[in-house]
Amino acid sequence: MKQFDDDIISGSILKSVWKITWPVVITQLVAGVHGFLDHMMVGRYVGYEAQAAIGVSWQLFLVILVFLSSFFHGMNILMARYSGRRDHDAINRVFFEVLKISVYLLLLFVAPVGYFAAPYLLQWVTTDEVMVYALPYLRLLFTGAYPLFIMFLLNGAFQSTGYPKIPLYFGIGTTIFKIIVSFILITGVGPFPEMGVLGAGIGTCIGPLPSVFIAFYLILNHKVIIAPPKSLSFKMDWAVIRSVARIGIPSGIQAVLLNLGGAVLLGYIASLEGLATEALAAYTVCYGQLFSLVTWTGFGLRAACATVMGQNIGAGKLERGKKGVYVGAMVGFIWAALLGILYWAIPGHLLRFISVTDETVIEIGTELLHFLSFSGLFVVVTLAFTGGLQGAGDTKRPMVIAFITQIIVLLGICAFFQQRGELTTTVIWSSILVAHLSRLTLTYAMFVQGKWKHIKVELDHT
Repeated sequence: MKQFDDDIISGSILKSVWKITWPVVITQLVAGVHGFLDHMMVGRYVGYEAQAAIGVSWQLFLVILVFLSSFFHGMNILMARYSGRRDHDAINRVFFEVLKISVYLLLLFVAPVGYFAAPYLLQWVTTDEVMVYALPYLRLLFTGAYPLFIMFLLNGAFQSTGYPKIPLYFGIGTTIFKIIVSFILITGVGPFPEMGVLGAGIGTCIGPLPSVFIAFYLILNHKVIIAPPKSLSFKMDWAVIRSVARIGIPSGIQAVLLNLGGAVLLGYIASLEGLATEALAAYTVCYGQLFSLVTWTGFGLRAACATVMGQNIGAGKLERGKKGVYVGAMVGFIWAALLGILYWAIPGHLLRFISVTDETVIEIGTELLHFLSFSGLFVVVTLAFTGGLQGAGDTKRPMVIAFITQIIVLLGICAFFQQRGELTTTVIWSSILVAHLSRLTLTYAMFVQGKWKHIKVELDHT
């Protein structure tokens, strides 16, 4: 069995943060490569309406994905804390209980409800031209993305216990497999039919399967920190679930609010007369793909800061964990600044690189990327401090901040200008920028306030 990594709770704080951060960030970026290539292939072989369909469907699917990931967040926080304490039994207990409830929720809730709700969800946020491609894609995600969910759970578990390189290796293998499957099925290579958007969906759903099998092989053969349970039981340990839910559900609600705000924002974009389809395509390509170089990095930093904070608090080194969060924020700011220069300087070249050829879409996308040049700085630093708060067990305040910034600020601005008949792409992009700045301001204020220092993270008694 692997031993715990003492570098996370001792020695240079920069080394500790970097050791967790770089594999997690690269894992996120590698995962984003498949999305880039999907958009490029679908844009080339089907059209920009299909690109919009993938973006819209994924935004809606994320609302469900991130709610289920409430349990993943709670699991990660508890596993990081108990890793700091070197408590193998607690780590294993938490992991397998979360795995069980995730499987039950996927089979009994996500698949059936998602399949039948898909057309009603889409009709609120898209146009008829996009709906043709979006409906089968979204239904496939709801009913076939089990490997994707389980891979998220496994990656979080490995990262929280201090071994982020394992998810990196899985991410590389998964991405290669996804790209091969997507290319074959989107374009119709050899005996395979040309499936277009549906082919991209199949690649997304089954891509993680090899990595999932390998991950469980490592667990069952005692090759990682997580070990198989001493006895197999299909009953739930509700003491663990209560602990995980108490910590994780606020994070899940936070993520739902962020993605729900994004989904409703699609409705505002779809309401723009004469430009709806083009604006949707520009938004999904720019925000969903090009800007993912920032957001995926930010998510990686959030996970890294949460792990460093959680393990160091578990080891009784709270101030060291706090310093790690500031280091993570600085690393993220530098990366976002470099990308912001590219978004500002060569937006047209970036859009054409991922097969956007419609001039109207390029014009709207260029305007959006100029706003995102600044938004990226706010987003990535916010995510680093959010990770610090969550790693300390403070998941309620980020939830409240998400409601204020994503629902009240972002959607409030759009609603105000729509009521006045003055809603434009510029107004929508401006509302995104203001929401991101507001979220950074509030998150940093909560982190500096320091109430998270007094939060206890423990498993409930059976």
